[in-house]
Amino acid sequence: MAELTRSQSFFIRHEFGIRRLHSLLGVVPLGLYMCVHLVTNASLLGGTAPFQRAVYMIHSLGPALPIVEWGGIFLPLLFHAIIGVWIIRTGKSNTSRYPYTANKRYTWQRWTGLIAFVFLMFHILHLQGWFHFSPWLAVMRPLGFAQFYPYNAASSLASAMDEWVWGFWPAFYLIGVMATVYHLANGLWTAGITWGLWTSPAAMQRATKVCTVFGVLLAMVALAAWWAAVSPGPADIANAREKEQEMYDAAVATGLAYDDPHKRAGDDHAVPPSEDGIEAIIVEETIIVAPDSQ
Repeated sequence: MAELTRSQSFFIRHEFGIRRLHSLLGVVPLGLYMCVHLVTNASLLGGTAPFQRAVYMIHSLGPALPIVEWGGIFLPLLFHAIIGVWIIRTGKSNTSRYPYTANKRYTWQRWTGLIAFVFLMFHILHLQGWFHFSPWLAVMRPLGFAQFYPYNAASSLASAMDEWVWGFWPAFYLIGVMATVYHLANGLWTAGITWGLWTSPAAMQRATKVCTVFGVLLAMVALAAWWAAVSPGPADIANAREKEQEMYDAAVATGLAYDDPHKRAGDDHAVPPSEDGIEAIIVEETIIVAPDSQ
């Protein structure tokens, strides 16, 4: 028998704890965040204002926002994905020999996990750009990535969905979101098995019904969020931009938003003008001095 590599040996020695941590992170914080994220995006169906207010509340964290993003979303996502790939590589599917529903769900869980990870990586790149420092964004934005501006949330999101031809982004997001919804809903069921919450056949059947209802409801919310992002036309985007300008002025005045031009869409907001492009206008003034009356 070939000798185990050091990494394989580590995973095998700590498999019990790693699998439970992998399962837990898939539910909290990743699953919880996904639900909040989809509900927030679906609020765009109610107009620009509720969606923009929600984005303002998120970005009111200021300098703490990157810490929350990396600590509560990106690092747990990377861990969950890496361990998920390891589970796929070490696990064996017996669907061909035992074509039962549970076995098919196990196979779908693995495939939707891979699709969801690819989707989320491109989703973050497409809208956020992965990293926020200026030299990186200066390269990504001309390529059609990092297209989301928090202070123009509705208009920049809708514009980003129409960035590539042949409806690529809408189709990509629809497939990715549905795969992610299934992965979460079925993952709740498998998490219950991992943590020993339901072990009897009757308990598993009840859990299946609950997770199915949850998955259907979340899929409806996801479809609403997807449609709210892909359906606006040019006139809708222009109207949203006007509303966002009004809300931005009010948010800065009340302290809800920071005066950060890099979070606003458009060259007139996102990029400060250079001195070379400024034209000086000289206005001659004639000053008339009235003589003192003695």
